[in-house]
Amino acid sequence: MESARVIARLTRIVGDVDTAEELAQDAFATALEKWRGEGVPANPAAWLHKTAHFLAVDRVRRRDTQRSKYREVAAREPAAVELDLDADLADDLLGLIFMVCHPILAPDARSALILKLVCGLSTDEVARAFLAPETTVAQRIVRAKKTLSAAGIRFELPPENERPARLDAVREVVYLLFNEGHTATSGDQLVRHDLAAEALRLGRMLAALAPRDPETLGLLALMELQASRLAARTAADGSAVLLMDQDRSRWDQLLIRRGLALLDQVDALGGNAGAYALQAAIAACHARARTPEETDWQRITALYDGLAQISPSPVVDLNRAVATAQAFGPEAGLAIVRQLQELASMRSYHLLPAVAGDLLCRSGDHVAAREEFFRAASLTRNNQERSTLQGRAADCAAGHA
Repeated sequence: MESARVIARLTRIVGDVDTAEELAQDAFATALEKWRGEGVPANPAAWLHKTAHFLAVDRVRRRDTQRSKYREVAAREPAAVELDLDADLADDLLGLIFMVCHPILAPDARSALILKLVCGLSTDEVARAFLAPETTVAQRIVRAKKTLSAAGIRFELPPENERPARLDAVREVVYLLFNEGHTATSGDQLVRHDLAAEALRLGRMLAALAPRDPETLGLLALMELQASRLAARTAADGSAVLLMDQDRSRWDQLLIRRGLALLDQVDALGGNAGAYALQAAIAACHARARTPEETDWQRITALYDGLAQISPSPVVDLNRAVATAQAFGPEAGLAIVRQLQELASMRSYHLLPAVAGDLLCRSGDHVAAREEFFRAASLTRNNQERSTLQGRAADCAAGHA
């Protein structure tokens, strides 16, 4: 949970992402060693930050000191220290994101590096998020670190006149962070509330830095509205609850009001809606529907059509297929899904067979639907999603019988 902030603070001290990652690992290793014998300190986050700080200072002062010396320095630090982790607007984590979003890096390199540093994903998990080979993503991450180091890019929140050039990349990174919190790539939890909350905090800080930027406000509106449903996304046992089956009384009305108010601000600023604002408008359709039956699926389909025009991607088309099926029947949605099944980049994306299975089930082809759900279950790395998909396959088998 503290990894991203520790790396961010270390990067500010040592000025190099690669070194910061190495020192963070040293701090975590020291914690594992000491806490096993002495117990977890009263403030473990502060202990980690303080230990990492001393390791960084030691590295700066004595570049050639052995790692055993770092452990001796860390071992002398008190278990509990006072440390303000939310000191000011120019938060270390936001500073790290702006640094990595420097125009010197290609967009895919920026996003891959942030997923690894901030979201804590493994290289394999980052590759799955990009629908790309693991070796390609690994090389991308290594090159990105070397590029930042060689160019001497400083760890800082850029001056106001330089921020617009990086805003697109920063927004993308914050939303990647939120999405990993919304649906974890792997593990036993469907939702990682810590990452979703961190993304929301960063989104609000970003909106404070750019209060008249429609897309920044649109991004924050989107996250507020999607976050409003997080509590209802899982059952008591941690299993996934699909949108149409959620208990809407558990939706956070304060977050919904915040999201809708932000959309009003976007409208007041005028101009054409961007990709985030359009996605927020889609989320607003769900937020305004008191029951699943009241959902305006035709408006959602039209909004997805517009999103596909300004931000085309197979994932957008997959969501468009879901909305089209709800508005005009499963066969209409399947027509879009069949086109996506021809794309090589989508063959390892588990949500494609999951959507295909749902639409086939609704059209009455339970045998084919069961096969698609099993395929989707085999592709996901998230255990809760896998259980849900296997359950859907069993339901299809029962429906066929």
